Amino acid sequence: MPAVIVRSALRRAAVVLTGLALAAGPLAGLTFAVDPAGATGSAALAAPSVAPVRVNQLGYLPDGPKRATLVSSATAPLAWQLRDASGAQVASGATTVRGADQASGQSTHLVDFGGYAGTGTGFTLAVGGQVSHAFDISAALYDSLRADSMSFFYQQRSGVAIDAGLAGSAYARPAGHLGVAPNKGDTSVPCQPGVCDYRLDVRGGWYDAGDQGKYVVNGGIATWQVVNSFERARRSGGAQALGDSTLRVPERGNGVPDVLDEARWELEFLMRMQVPTGKPSAGMAFHKMHDTEWTGLPTRPELDDKERELHRPSTAATLNLAAVGAQCARVYAPYDRAFADRCLDSARRAWTAAVARPDALAPGSDNDGGGAYEDADVSDEFYWAAAELLATTGESRYRDAVTSSAHHARPADSFWWGGTATLGRITLATVPGVALPADDVARVRGLLTAAADGHLSTMAAGGYAVPIPASGYGWGSNSAVANNAITLAVAYELTGAQRYRAGALEAMDYLLGRNALDHSYVTGYGERASENQHHRFWARQNDPSLPHPPAGSFAGGPNAGLDDPVAKERLNGCAPAACYVDDIGSYSTNEVAINWNSALAWLAAFAAERRGAPGTPAVQVTPAALTVPEGGTAAASVRLTAAPAQNVTVTVARTSGDQDLTASAGATLLFTPADWATAQRVVVSAAQDGDTTSGSATFTAGGPGVSAATFTATEADDDAPSPGVSCTVTYRVESAWGDGFTATVNLKNTGTAAISGWTLGWSFAGDQKVTSAWNATVSQSGSTVTARGAGWNGALAAGASTSFGFQATYSGTNPAPARVTLNGSLCS
Repeated sequence: MPAVIVRSALRRAAVVLTGLALAAGPLAGLTFAVDPAGATGSAALAAPSVAPVRVNQLGYLPDGPKRATLVSSATAPLAWQLRDASGAQVASGATTVRGADQASGQSTHLVDFGGYAGTGTGFTLAVGGQVSHAFDISAALYDSLRADSMSFFYQQRSGVAIDAGLAGSAYARPAGHLGVAPNKGDTSVPCQPGVCDYRLDVRGGWYDAGDQGKYVVNGGIATWQVVNSFERARRSGGAQALGDSTLRVPERGNGVPDVLDEARWELEFLMRMQVPTGKPSAGMAFHKMHDTEWTGLPTRPELDDKERELHRPSTAATLNLAAVGAQCARVYAPYDRAFADRCLDSARRAWTAAVARPDALAPGSDNDGGGAYEDADVSDEFYWAAAELLATTGESRYRDAVTSSAHHARPADSFWWGGTATLGRITLATVPGVALPADDVARVRGLLTAAADGHLSTMAAGGYAVPIPASGYGWGSNSAVANNAITLAVAYELTGAQRYRAGALEAMDYLLGRNALDHSYVTGYGERASENQHHRFWARQNDPSLPHPPAGSFAGGPNAGLDDPVAKERLNGCAPAACYVDDIGSYSTNEVAINWNSALAWLAAFAAERRGAPGTPAVQVTPAALTVPEGGTAAASVRLTAAPAQNVTVTVARTSGDQDLTASAGATLLFTPADWATAQRVVVSAAQDGDTTSGSATFTAGGPGVSAATFTATEADDDAPSPGVSCTVTYRVESAWGDGFTATVNLKNTGTAAISGWTLGWSFAGDQKVTSAWNATVSQSGSTVTARGAGWNGALAAGASTSFGFQATYSGTNPAPARVTLNGSLCS
C-alpha cells in the first residue's frame, strides 16, 4: 500500500472511546467483547456480539462464491450447517483448516457452501454451537448498495442545498460555501499569498472527506471511477441500471444517466479550478482549495466561518483534469455534445500546460487546514492523461506519449490517487477502437490480467481472501481492497474467466463483514456496521442533533500506522487487520472520502449486474453491399452485436458467385469479450479480367458461438461503361473553438439510379485533422479524407439524402473543402 496523506491533528470534542476485542482462539471457552454505541452523554447501547463465523453480513449472490471464515485453533475439520430463516438445515459440510492468518494473527478455517443453490433471507452458518450473523442469498443483493453508495456523493455536494425529499429529513441542510454569512466562499476565493493576484469562482464539487476541503487530485480519481462505472456497464449491456431516474439526485428525469449527472457536479468544479486564459500558468489547475485552518468537529458546512483559499497550481492536478476531461468528452458526447466539447477543450489545454510545466510539484508541507496531497512523481499522471486523450481523440501526439512512457511496459500496479498509471492501462485495454497497435493492446491487457492473478494469489494465502498483503493495512486500506477488486473485475471483462469475478466478489465479502473484526465497513449494511465515521456534519457521536453517516458510507479501514490519538489510545498492539475503531475521532481508520466511496460504488454496480445466460452474439457487416473496382479492393467493417462468453474467431469466405471476388485480407478475425464492439476490416479484391461483366458474389462471416452474417460484393468492371453519378454535397461547420471544430456533411443523390454504397472524398486545404466521427466511417491520410457509409445509411435511392458529422482539430484558418467526390465522381 503506498504512503498516503497523514492529516494534521484535528480539534475534536470529547468522545466516548470504544473498544473491540479480537477473537483468535479456539471455539471452546471464547468470549467476545461488545462495542458500545458511544454517543456522548448517553448510555451505551449494546451492539451485536462478535461472531467467530465471519460472513458477508449483507449476503451472497446465487451465482457467486459463497464462502465464510471460521476463527478457530482446531487442527481438524469441523462440521458446519447452513440454516434457513426457520432454523432448518439446508446444507452441511466440513470446514477446511487454513491455519494462521498473518494479517490478523488468527487461526482460521474455510467454510465453503457454494454448492447450495437456493435463495432467500435470514440464512445463518453454524459451527460447533456458534452461529453467524444472518444474511441473504439473492440476485438483487447489491441493488440498494449500488444506489446508496452513489447517494453519498449527492450528500457531499458543496454549493447546493441537500433536499430532504432526496436524502431524508435528517440529512437535509442548507447549501454550504456559497458566500452566505458566515461562509466566506466559494464564489470568490483568493489565492494563498504569492500564488495569484485574483479571485476565482470555484463553487460546487464534492467535499473531499470528513473535512470540507476540495482537492483536484482526489476529485480526479473519484470522478474517473464514477464515470468509468457507467462506461464499463455500457460495454457489458448493463447501463440501464445506471441510467436516468435510478438515483436520488435533483437532475433525475433529464434524459441523462444519473451517475453522469452526479459526476458532472464534480467535473464542473474541476474545470473551474483551471487557471484562466491570459493569467500566468494558464491551463494549469490549482491543486486544491480549503479553509486556512482546520475546522472543529463538528462543523456544519453552512456554518463554516473560516476563510477559504486556492493553493498553487500543480502538474499532478493539471493532469488529473486532462484525464477526466478527456474521459468526459468520450462518455458525455451522446448526451450533451456542447459539454463534451468543453471537457475536451479543458483537457487539451491542461495537457499542453502540464507538458510546459512538468515539475510544478505539490509539497508535503502545505497541510494547514487541509491534506497536502503531495506527489513527487507525476510520470504516472502523464501516462494516465495521455491514455485518456488517446482513447478519445486517436491523435498521434498522445499515442507517442503513451508508448514512450516507462509505465507502458511496466507491470500493472495497484492504483490510488497518487499512483494512477493503471487507470490509463484500464482505459487502453477496454475502450473499443483505441488507436494503438493490436499487439500493444494485447500486452496491456496481459499486464492487467497478470496483476489480477497476483491479487488472487494474495487472497488464497490468507484466511479472509483479502487482495492486499499483511503489510498493506495503511491509511485507507479498504480503498486498496476495493481498487484491487476493480482490477479483478476488469480482468473478468477482458477474459470472461469466472475466477476473476469470484475474486472481486470475495473482496466485497471482506468489506461487508468477512474480516478479522467481524465488522461491515459500510454504514447501514450488516448487523455490525460502522456508524461513527469521521465527518463534520454526520457527527451524531459528538452532537445528538446531527445524523450518523447515511447508508452506503465507506470507512477507511484498518491502519497499522495508528495515525490519530484515538487509534493510538485504543488500538496499541493491534494486528494490522484489526487496527480499526468505529469512533468519530479516529480519522486515520474511520474517515470517509470520495475516492473510497467511488471505488465502493464501482464495485457495487459491478456486483449488482444481472448475469443470466448470455444471448448469442451476431456478426454485423457494414456496408452489406460492396462495390469493388476491377483490379482493386474495397473494405467492410465487421463486429459483433454483443459480448461473447469467450474468444470467437470469425471467418469470412465467399459462399457463391463470381470467383474473381475474394476476401484478400481480414478473412480471419478474432473477437474477445472485451473488444467485441471494435470494428475490424475485411478487404475484398476483384481480379483483373478481360470480360465486360460486372460479376457479384455472396460472402458469409461466421464462427462458433455467433450468428453468421452475409454480405455481397459486386465488381465494377472497367471494361464496361458504368452509370454516371450525380450528387450534391453541403459542408457546414457547426461549432468551432480555439483549436477544434465540429462539422456536418449532407449528401444527396441527384441521379436517377440508386447508389448501393457511397464513399465521399475530399482534401483539406489547411492542417485539419479528423479525430472522431458519427454516422460514417471517416479516415484520413495526410490531407486526404475518406468517408464511407455506416451500413444502415449506405444505400441511397434516387433523390435521397443522408448526413454525417465529425470532430477535428486545426490551427490558423479552417476553409471548407473545395471539391468533394462521390465514388470517384465530382459532386456539386
